[in-house]
Amino acid sequence: MSDTPTPATVLEFWFGNAGNDTAIAQTQQKLWWSKNTEVDADIRKRFGDLVETATAGKLDGWAQHARGRLALILLFDQFPRNMYRETPRAFAYDLLAGKLALEGVSSGVDRELRTIERVFFYLPLEHSESADLQERCVALFTALAAGVPEADRKTFSGYVDYAVRHRDVIHRFGRFPHRNRILGRTSTPEEIEFLKQPGSSF
Repeated sequence: MSDTPTPATVLEFWFGNAGNDTAIAQTQQKLWWSKNTEVDADIRKRFGDLVETATAGKLDGWAQHARGRLALILLFDQFPRNMYRETPRAFAYDLLAGKLALEGVSSGVDRELRTIERVFFYLPLEHSESADLQERCVALFTALAAGVPEADRKTFSGYVDYAVRHRDVIHRFGRFPHRNRILGRTSTPEEIEFLKQPGSSF
């Protein structure tokens, strides 16, 4: 980590430089979606201090432009899920990420980003346990997928599918049952049965 990290420091790490959106998604998917203790440790080492700096409000100026706002969203939404996996702290920054995302969507700055970047701009809404935000998330991902070139359609249709699945869980339970154990919440019998199903945990 350089002494003066910038939004580019965060975005270059997360998105790489593979070229088109589908190539980036394929190249970075192991970083983005796999549960890997080495990756988690690397993110914690690289960005742990930066997350705390952002939490203290010292990087608020980044939110004044689209890429800086996206970098903050990653610091609050994605990186803690790696850094603090299986602990309540993994979700402790979600309200900060959600606020940045909602403000950005309302102002339209999300549309200044490339399509693959907008996936992560919207993910705080997918991580929310609010039914209204889940509906908004599905609408955003549906519109996003509808506008991509045919070559990227499969990739972005997959993101729509995941958004729908998250929404449906919230509509059914009002929360994500797989978080119950981590957050010390008591699961209902229906949730316990649900968690036995493949793919019930995201």
